[in-house]
Amino acid sequence: MDQNAVVDLGVQSLLTAAKLSAPLLLTALAVGLGIGLLQSATQVQEITLSFVPKAIAVAIVLALAGFWMIQEMVTFTQWCFSQIPHLING
Repeated sequence: MDQNAVVDLGVQSLLTAAKLSAPLLLTALAVGLGIGLLQSATQVQEITLSFVPKAIAVAIVLALAGFWMIQEMVTFTQWCFSQIPHLING
């Protein structure tokens, strides 16, 4: 197993993790920003007012993008298994 193979496996792992987490994180960021602006404008500082809409929005995005996320994970897992002979032989 050479260093390039390990680096390639690490890079692909990080890219897959970023690609899978991006829709959920961006949704939480956008909803949190919107709720934060609303709270600043109305001066209502209730913690559940921020958490509940984010949780609902993330659940909706997870329901909509879940199939794509599973496909990406299956593709990545298959790629990892296909790389085993290359990693063993070096």
